[in-house]
Amino acid sequence: MGKVKIRRVIIDTNVIVSASLFGGTPGKLIPIWKSGHIQPFISREIIDEYLSVLAYPKFKLSEQEIEFILYHEILPYFRVVRAKHGPVIIQDDPSDDKFIRCAEAGNAQTIISGDQHLIALKSYGKLRILTPSEFLKEFENA
Repeated sequence: MGKVKIRRVIIDTNVIVSASLFGGTPGKLIPIWKSGHIQPFISREIIDEYLSVLAYPKFKLSEQEIEFILYHEILPYFRVVRAKHGPVIIQDDPSDDKFIRCAEAGNAQTIISGDQHLIALKSYGKLRILTPSEFLKEFENA
C-alpha cells in the first residue's frame, strides 16, 4: 500500500470564519484538518487577520470564544510559517497577497478561499486557488 500524500493548504479567513461559526460546506474542512488528511499552514499575518475578523461585533464572540477557536480549533492543527514579503500580486486587493506568500513559505499546493480576488486568480505558478466546494469535491474523489 502506498503512502498517502498529505495536501498542503492555506485556508483563507472567510473560510475559517464560516467553518468555525456557521458550519455548512466550509465546516466540512474541520474534521479533515483535525484528522491530519490535510496540512494547513498559517503565518503571523493570517493569524492577525483571523483574530481581527472573529472580533467583528456582528459575530458577538467573547474574547474567550475567540481564544478557544484560535488555540483549540486552529493552532494545534496548523503549521506556522514565516512568509516573506514581495511585490504586489493581487492589484485589486494587495492584502490578499499574504495567503499566497504563506503558501510559498509552506510549499502549499492549494489555497482554499471564498474571496473573489483570490478565486478570480485561479492559480499562481503551481499554486491552485479553489473554493471550499471545489476542494472538497477533489478531496473526496482522490
